[in-house]
Amino acid sequence: MGDALWKLSAAAQAKAVREGEVRAVELVESHLERIAEVNPEVNAVTQLLAGRAREAAERADRRRAVGEELGPLAGVPFTVKESTAIEGVPTTFGTPRFRDLVAPMDAPPVARLRAAGAIPIGHSNMPTLILAGMHTRSELFGDTVNPWDRGRTPGGTSGGDAVAVATGMAALGLGNDSGGSVRVPAQFCGVAGLKPTTNRFPADHRILGSDDPGPASQLLVTDGPFARSVGDLRLAYEVLAGTDPRDPRAVPVPLYGESVPGPVKVAVVADPGGHGVHPTVRAAVATAADALRDAGYEVREVPDVPRLEEALDAYGRITVTEFAPTWPAVRKLLGKGGDRYIEMAMQQSPPASADEFMKLMGTWLNIRRSWAEFLDEHPLLLGPSFTEPPVEPGLESRDRAGRDRVGSAMRLCTVTSFVGVPAVAVPTGIADGLPTGVQIVGRAFREDLCLAAAEAIEDRLGVLTPIGPRWAVRVS
Repeated sequence: MGDALWKLSAAAQAKAVREGEVRAVELVESHLERIAEVNPEVNAVTQLLAGRAREAAERADRRRAVGEELGPLAGVPFTVKESTAIEGVPTTFGTPRFRDLVAPMDAPPVARLRAAGAIPIGHSNMPTLILAGMHTRSELFGDTVNPWDRGRTPGGTSGGDAVAVATGMAALGLGNDSGGSVRVPAQFCGVAGLKPTTNRFPADHRILGSDDPGPASQLLVTDGPFARSVGDLRLAYEVLAGTDPRDPRAVPVPLYGESVPGPVKVAVVADPGGHGVHPTVRAAVATAADALRDAGYEVREVPDVPRLEEALDAYGRITVTEFAPTWPAVRKLLGKGGDRYIEMAMQQSPPASADEFMKLMGTWLNIRRSWAEFLDEHPLLLGPSFTEPPVEPGLESRDRAGRDRVGSAMRLCTVTSFVGVPAVAVPTGIADGLPTGVQIVGRAFREDLCLAAAEAIEDRLGVLTPIGPRWAVRVS
């Protein structure tokens, strides 16, 4: 094959294994060597599953040797966020208290990727309990480093997967997103990421069979993949979508919808709500808009997105109200300073009364309706995932000003999670040595439109990764 196998796209890796050009064992070994070389620098992979990955690869090679047909992701290594279960492996959530919390079975998205032939190669880092902030730092595993600049955060909360994919330690990563946790690290690390429509992918976010969470956690948290190219992201999307008896919320909607008549209309909002946007981010949105025009899309700027401030307020009140009863116990698991991010959120948005909460649930539906009407007129929306370049680690937990700055910068992610629509983050280039990117938001269950537009951008602007840590001269 010539070049190192880990550098290939997921599609090329799977094709090579299916056609017998390489053995799955060779593919896994290539990634394990890359992890040994790079992970000491970036600390993205937390629990390495080398032995289990080799065994899975050997089974795939034996199946091919006897003529069995392998899946669309045959042999492709992927990482899994520390909050998502891999059978027989602790699901630690990054806290020492859960270091021995061994999962009895794969979470639905892990099971679907595995059934398609992909091989989990390790868990990946995240903020402690997903609650300690945006920066990927856990009590159990420490800080994950942005491979472009160690002085900038890789984002989060799925930052470990974004870094693993960006540096070639895995071809795919499995994170989750409830307000930017896939899209922000995708922008900060120069990779592609998908936040699907609510209930598009089956999931189970209970902790070792505990009670199911309340409505906010049920509706806001969606599992989503990372890849270095949109084509690989599409492969993961096709595998992850569907139903599962463990998740009665997941719906059997077709992967690809009907064609939109005429040129697809794209609304552009570079500065949602008018709170300000960094020049490099505004330039990234403009560059992506030009790429879409060149691809034949009907692109035009619109004044703003629907009901942004109202949606952000409702998001904060609903989530805090659901979370408040358990907060005294949960904060003890977060370690020194780990509670600052949520504590500031609770001070800003105090819990609602029962009557207020019921009214907020009605407001939630009403805002979703406003967005459905907006996207009926404009099937796609182009905007930033984060309105600044990558910021310094821990800014959001430092003080109220830092938290407000980060919360404002990811406002388009927050509102689109709140209304449950799909979005694809895609890189647009490099500015001042750091990756830039945008997100394409679409109508509910039209991930296909988002992916097609993101691929049109990528076709014109290129792919940025894999890369080695820029400060580590010995790493290629």
